[in-house]
Amino acid sequence: AGLSAKDRAVLAELGLSRSFDFRGVDERAMAAYDLPGVVQHSLSIEPTVVQSLRALMDSGGRLSEHDAVTLMQQTYRAFVHDNSSRFGELFSHLLESDAPLVFHCTAGKDRTGFAAAMILLALGVPRPVVMDDFLLTNSLYRRAGPRVQTDVPIEVMEVIWKVRGEFLDAALQVVDADYGGVDNYLARIGIGESQRRRLIELYLQA
Repeated sequence: AGLSAKDRAVLAELGLSRSFDFRGVDERAMAAYDLPGVVQHSLSIEPTVVQSLRALMDSGGRLSEHDAVTLMQQTYRAFVHDNSSRFGELFSHLLESDAPLVFHCTAGKDRTGFAAAMILLALGVPRPVVMDDFLLTNSLYRRAGPRVQTDVPIEVMEVIWKVRGEFLDAALQVVDADYGGVDNYLARIGIGESQRRRLIELYLQA
């Protein structure tokens, strides 16, 4: 939503034609965008981190780093428990063609990070490599996130606006425990063997 004219020109040169937006309804309304030639698809996953932070603070006591880590792990588990259909929708679109696309949320690290991890796993990328890719957020993400409220401890914000291996691990542990592994989870959301072969055909180079 905050792209400059130069930014838009870069995207046009890349041939961007599709965007997949994981933001919730209010997030989209607050920062809407319209890019010429780009079809937008809403795959809405309502944010929960801010609301959970507020609830914890309202309950009294000082939030700790441990509280923040626990909250983020719960958020990632919910991607599997509550939002699998949205990620399945993304895969359905990916299977239609390999036309240039972007998928995003607000910060581009949690909802987006889990989606990216599942795509890489579906393409056969080993888990350690997927984790390394996930953790690149911490070295490449430059914009500081907005303060949730002024009295949130800095150590809590440091957790919320970065990623940790424990976050993605929390989601993958649910995948393993509840579905028997990534292969079964992907099959449950509509990505079986034939679909994975199609993804490989579209998105990997020999």
